[in-house]
Amino acid sequence: MPNFELRRTVFGRLVLVDAAGVEHVGVQPVRAHPISAPDEGIALIGPDGHELAWIANIDELPAPQRELVQAELGVRELVPVVERIVSVSTFATPSQWTVQTDRGETQFILKSEDDIRRLGEGRLLIGSGHGIHFMVPDRFALDRHSRRLLERFL
Repeated sequence: MPNFELRRTVFGRLVLVDAAGVEHVGVQPVRAHPISAPDEGIALIGPDGHELAWIANIDELPAPQRELVQAELGVRELVPVVERIVSVSTFATPSQWTVQTDRGETQFILKSEDDIRRLGEGRLLIGSGHGIHFMVPDRFALDRHSRRLLERFL
C-alpha cells in the first residue's frame, strides 16, 4: 500500500496528499520505461519538477488511485496502436503510410526504415516524420495485407 493519497480537484487537477498530510496540487505521473515496462516504475512529479512519490508497479495501487494514474497517463502519452496498414505510397523511403489505429485512420511519413524499431516479441515502434510514435503490439497478429506491406520495410 502506498503512503500517499491521490484525488482530483474540482478543476480536474491531480492532488497528492503525502504521509505528512501535505497537499501537492498539479501532480503528473511519469513512466520510467514507457515502452519496455509501462506498468513498472512510475514517478509522481510535483509542479516544481521534483519527484514526490514512486510507484514500483501500478498494480500495487488501490483501484481508485490506479484509475486516476492511468487516466492521467492516457492524457499525457499519445501512442496510437496500429491495427491495420491500409497502404504505403512507395516501398522506398520516404513514404506516406495510411494506417488504421485505435484512434481512427491517419497518415504519416516514414522517413527511413530505421524509424521502425523492433522491441522484441513482435512489437514494433514506428516513428513518423512529425515525431509521433505508433505502436504495433504484435506484428504477427496483423492481417495478411498489413504484414506484407510491413515486411518490405523490415
